[in-house]
Amino acid sequence: MRCRGLGYWSIWMAAAGLFMALAPSVVWAQATAGVAIDADGVLRTRTFTDPGGQLMQERIASAKATLDPKMASYSKLRKVSLNRLEQVILGRQGVLTDEMRYMAGLLRVRYVFYYPDSKDIVLAGPAEGWAPDPSGRVVGITSGRPVVQLQDLAVALRMFPPDGKPTEMIGCSIDPTQQGLASMQHFVQTNRPNFRYPQVFAEALRNSLGLQIVTISGAPPKTHFAQVMVEADYRMKLIGIGLERPPVKLVSYADRARLTDVARNAMQRWYFVPDYQCIRQSDDGLAMELVGDGVKLIGEDEMVTSSGERKAAGRGNRASQAFVLGFTKKYPELAERSPVYAELRNLIDLAVAAAYIQEQDYYVKAGWDMPFLGSEKAFPVEVYDVPKTVESAVNTIGKGNTLGFPIGGGVQIHPAEALDSENILPDKKAKVAKLHQEIKPEPADGQWWWD
Repeated sequence: MRCRGLGYWSIWMAAAGLFMALAPSVVWAQATAGVAIDADGVLRTRTFTDPGGQLMQERIASAKATLDPKMASYSKLRKVSLNRLEQVILGRQGVLTDEMRYMAGLLRVRYVFYYPDSKDIVLAGPAEGWAPDPSGRVVGITSGRPVVQLQDLAVALRMFPPDGKPTEMIGCSIDPTQQGLASMQHFVQTNRPNFRYPQVFAEALRNSLGLQIVTISGAPPKTHFAQVMVEADYRMKLIGIGLERPPVKLVSYADRARLTDVARNAMQRWYFVPDYQCIRQSDDGLAMELVGDGVKLIGEDEMVTSSGERKAAGRGNRASQAFVLGFTKKYPELAERSPVYAELRNLIDLAVAAAYIQEQDYYVKAGWDMPFLGSEKAFPVEVYDVPKTVESAVNTIGKGNTLGFPIGGGVQIHPAEALDSENILPDKKAKVAKLHQEIKPEPADGQWWWD
């Protein structure tokens, strides 16, 4: 018998993740979230506090005092020659400076240029000085946006190497096991929900589902590149089920869903994918611009059988469709205020740029075989713990009487699709070509970046 005033309850389940949204980049957060992976490969949340933002302010002051003033200042378009950078690194016997690790402070890769005369392969985009936030994420000192990292660039280039096959798909997925889904279905069928103590029932339901499996494709699992994909994936899911409050106005799936949208054996899957119409190319192929915000969220619906098997659902879920559209629309704002989404966008930019460099045969044209950046022995980037599993998370909401269902999905990047002819955008009025000509590199000996 239901007690008066308790109402009905919905229970939402997803891969566990971070429970605190980061503050807008223009206001330094007093608490930032990160992740930790234990010896068993279980990924868990971790929160770092900075009362009053004092620690971050001290780090910014230190960065301004120690960085080259020109490098520390904001630049609308900083240029980095990849082959010159590698030559300088090799001249230092592979010993990196922070300027090299953080790509002279690049915040995004907006252009890829090749110069036949000097044989420079150049990445260009906005840049500024940087400092680590309390969670260890390296961000711009005025914008708060994460900087592009050399280790992520190396991963991208190795997936599209000078003398190898291109990587078809890069991504990750966090999903319940078939055994866990079967166990959850059995629990639902054999236990009546306790509406007086919904959290107790929700916890038992979560335990029946168990740990969810992290799968990483294309990228080496022990890299920062892989960890960013996983973090962005499960934090998105927690926003969807209402367990992480987004830093922008965004209606969650949990707030949208109605009983008519949800079946007892339903499973929602949400995926980050690139916006593949993201390249504007000059007619001569020597210049490319990455346009737009680069990332979309898409959804698909499945049904779960009593044995835990997943099958395509017969109809779409309107609440899920509205959530993924809303998330995509708000993605630029989310990336401004929650750095992990800007990092994911940077990874997609790097993957597409690397695919373009290989597809245009810049390696051969420049005579660059990437002896340092292309070698794990020379430049080890597979130094992180592998995320293997995450705990399921549960949210209970006082509306409706749905028992519960899991959320799956992940990240899927097919960089070569951005290079398909139907996705290439025209260089109207030759703007990209003109910019390529205007910034012809003339750096001094040993210089690998310039404004």
